[in-house]
Amino acid sequence: MKRFLWSICLLLIGGTSMSGQAADRWQQRVSYQMEIDFDVKKHQYKGKQQLVYINNSPDQLDRVFYHLYFNAFQPGSMMDVRSRTITDPDRRVAARISSLKDDEIGYQKIISLKHNGTPVKFEVVGTILEVELNEPIAPNSSAIFDMTFEAQVPVQIRRSGRDNSEGIAYSMSQWYPKLVEYDYQGWHANPYVGREFHGVWGDFDVKITIDKDYTIGGTGYLQNPQEIGHGYEAAGTRVKTKGDRLTWHFIAPNVHDFMWGADPDYTHDRLVRKDGTVLHFFYQKNEKTEDNWKLLPEIMDLAFDNINATYGQYPYKQYSFVQGGDGGMEYPMATLITGERSLSSLVGVSVHELMHSWYQMVLGTNESLYAWMDEGFTSFASAAVMNFLRANNKIPGTVRKNPHVGSLPGFINFSMSGDEEPLSTHADHFTKNRAYGVAAYTKGSIVMYQLRYIMGHEAFYQGLLDYYDTWKFKHPNANDFFRVMEKASGLELDWYKEYMVNTTDLIDYGIGKVEATEDGKTKVTLQKNGRVPMPIDLLVTYKDGSQSFHNIALRIMRGNKPSPKEGVKMQIEEDWPWTHPNYELMLPVPIEEIEKIELDPNRGMADAILENNVYSQDKE
Repeated sequence: MKRFLWSICLLLIGGTSMSGQAADRWQQRVSYQMEIDFDVKKHQYKGKQQLVYINNSPDQLDRVFYHLYFNAFQPGSMMDVRSRTITDPDRRVAARISSLKDDEIGYQKIISLKHNGTPVKFEVVGTILEVELNEPIAPNSSAIFDMTFEAQVPVQIRRSGRDNSEGIAYSMSQWYPKLVEYDYQGWHANPYVGREFHGVWGDFDVKITIDKDYTIGGTGYLQNPQEIGHGYEAAGTRVKTKGDRLTWHFIAPNVHDFMWGADPDYTHDRLVRKDGTVLHFFYQKNEKTEDNWKLLPEIMDLAFDNINATYGQYPYKQYSFVQGGDGGMEYPMATLITGERSLSSLVGVSVHELMHSWYQMVLGTNESLYAWMDEGFTSFASAAVMNFLRANNKIPGTVRKNPHVGSLPGFINFSMSGDEEPLSTHADHFTKNRAYGVAAYTKGSIVMYQLRYIMGHEAFYQGLLDYYDTWKFKHPNANDFFRVMEKASGLELDWYKEYMVNTTDLIDYGIGKVEATEDGKTKVTLQKNGRVPMPIDLLVTYKDGSQSFHNIALRIMRGNKPSPKEGVKMQIEEDWPWTHPNYELMLPVPIEEIEKIELDPNRGMADAILENNVYSQDKE
């Protein structure tokens, strides 16, 4: 009872602090205590779960929902049908679910459920558990749910499962009955069709009993290393194993999910960083992994340094890189990654999934609604971190002045194909998988890249730090992000959000006429051919080798970005009203003195047609 009361106090304190930023942006709060009894012969487990739920909302809750993700891996499930009917199915899924046998499917069966000690009615509807409460949960009050359940681990198909393609025994993600998030937009009881996630912030206390030969790595801090061993124990500690099974005890504070991987052949390496953060590495040692995984700790240590300085301080004291899954997938304090890769590929997936600790695990946006704020922001940052590692000779490859520009041509070609869908599309409801991928990863990254061009580098990176510090552990949305960037830059940016998030309109600017005037000057006519308005950078190179750099802001921005600290001094020109298709710039020199005029010389925006971006005397 003392332990329960202490949990209530902690949750109430946490709930109060989480709800302080705005009246409608309260945060629900949970505390999970779970005991898992795992049978590796049957690939099944039994679980006991006590969930303390704090309702920090102003609403009375008459029902609650849980996710039962493993139920997706059954023939006829929504994930199965969706994967077989979409025009471009994920090759990892395709029709595989439809052919699963009874001992290969996944399931989570609820044996009993009590609310504040009294049994409640519930119904399993696919991957969602619907619970009708005997009494409502009042605003600013707590509830206790006690559950027993049984589950079977499916053959590894998507993210979680057993016996993945590299022979890892268990990739345990989405493995427990998980309370659905309720926020200012209501319940988010989305059926699992293979896309994204949204979770409630809380604390996890998890005990897993499993065959003693298995090593476990993932989310949380191991509480009993002296009983476990397996590379967790302190140097010189003598571990005494009792019986054929071990109980692993983990706690994970202030996270919104809990993942673990288990295998009898894991090698467990670790590195303690200067700031005390412990990096864990779990992999099967063989000729395809040994050399590259041995190099990984030092490389990721340096990556952490760069990420902490650029994007905000990592708030936890451990992170685990766990071989498993079907590619790469992020979770709190850990990732599941396939491990039989080249060094560049292994580092690439490790950096990307680690970067999700900032743009998902700590900020916690609703991935289903704002997948681009998760995958896109992560992709943008990952490209920069990889370039940093190449510059420090940690991985092979060319160091690029602009590591982001390479994503522009593919995105533009896809946008012009007619298959693009807006970023505002719910992740589950994209018509094609490729449309989702381009939106979430590529366009999401380009949103960041162009924003840096609009704001200027210094204001942009200060804005990223402000965004992280302001909204960590608070589930920010798109408005929250752009509001922080407006404050950092002093510019109005709502126009940019509306065009980039809610439309698939193209950016296309060009140089129209360049002509001499009667008074010996040069008139440059710029054209706005696409629907998306953007500020313009223009570089003029003269025949004597000198240059002038001109910035034309949109009137709707109410300001200009600052002049770059290096290079040609920026000249501020009259603002361009977005309603006007043309803009005239007067250069105070004769046309004969001009060698070349370049629109967007640093390729800062995704201009769809580049042929009209350069004027040259040679082409006249």
